[in-house]
Amino acid sequence: MHFFLVSYLNVLHRLFCATIIDMNSTIHARLDPDSRKALDQLVRRKGWNPSRAVREGLRLLAACQAGKDSRTVLGLGKFSSGISDLGSNKKHLRGFGR
Repeated sequence: MHFFLVSYLNVLHRLFCATIIDMNSTIHARLDPDSRKALDQLVRRKGWNPSRAVREGLRLLAACQAGKDSRTVLGLGKFSSGISDLGSNKKHLRGFGR
């Protein structure tokens, strides 16, 4: 019986210590007044501490960005000019940006 209790406590200890090691990173961030207000409201509304609110926000942002290429062009394919090669044909780009 004693062996099983010690083994069980060792497993719990390893799980607990692994959690502590994983949570050992610290990030310092400067917040503008609007971001600070949003953080304070989340903390109050959800009953979380500021660290948890930031972690949940990072998880949500990461989930929204999953699988997206960071080098995409915003608005690509959103506007119809009627010219199929408008952005790739040098003839259409001549004088652009001057």
